[in-house]
Amino acid sequence: MTNLAQIPAHIPDEWLLDHAAGATPEPVAVLVEAHLALSAPARATYARLAAVGGVLLEQQAPADVAPDALARLMARIEANPAPVRAAAPAAAGLLPASLSAYTGPSIENLAWRRIVRGVEQATLKLGGPSPYELSLLRIAAGKSIPQHTHEGDELLLVLAGSFEDGRAGYARGDVCAADASVDHAPVADRATDCLCLHVANAPIKLTGPFGRLLNPLLKLARR
Repeated sequence: MTNLAQIPAHIPDEWLLDHAAGATPEPVAVLVEAHLALSAPARATYARLAAVGGVLLEQQAPADVAPDALARLMARIEANPAPVRAAAPAAAGLLPASLSAYTGPSIENLAWRRIVRGVEQATLKLGGPSPYELSLLRIAAGKSIPQHTHEGDELLLVLAGSFEDGRAGYARGDVCAADASVDHAPVADRATDCLCLHVANAPIKLTGPFGRLLNPLLKLARR
C-alpha cells in the first residue's frame, strides 16, 4: 500500500485510476474533478493513466456476454438513475463548475460550524449515501488544525490560499493526501485564509500533548 507520507501535493495515481474507471464514490469523484479543473499536471497524469488503461483493456481477451446483457443493464440504469444536480454559478469564480453545483452561488450561505478557533467546516449534501463525507474547510490566515493523524483516508484540495503541514506546501489546485501513516498539523499562510475541499471516510485522531484529551469531542471528518 502506498505510504501517503511520501507523496505530498498530488492525488495518488490509484485514486485517478479508480476515477477513470468510474469506481470512485461521489465525494471522491467531486474532488478529483475539481482537482483536474485546477491542475494542469494532474490533467496530464490523468490522461496518461487513462491511455494506459485503454491499452490494457484492448489487450484483454473478449469475454462471452449473455444475449440479454444489454437489456438487463439498461433496465438497471432506468431503475436506479444517477442523481442529477442542477448547475450553479461558480462562487465568485473561486470554485470549479463541478463543485459549485454542490455549494450554490455563495459559500457564505452554507451552514458553517466552528471546529477549533480559526477553523470552520461546512458539510456538502450528496446525492446518496457514501462512506465518504464531502465538505469545505476554511482555515483563517496563520491558524492551524491541531496536530493529528487519521483513522481512514483524507484528501484536502486547496481552492484558495495555501497551507503547509510539515511535509510540503500546498497552493490552489494541490491535493494533500493523508492516512494513518501521516501525522501533521496543516497551517494556513499568514497572508490569507485558506479554503479547501475536504473528503474523508473517518474522523481524525489528535496526537498533540492536549489533543488526546479532546479526541472524544472533536470529529473533524464526521459529525
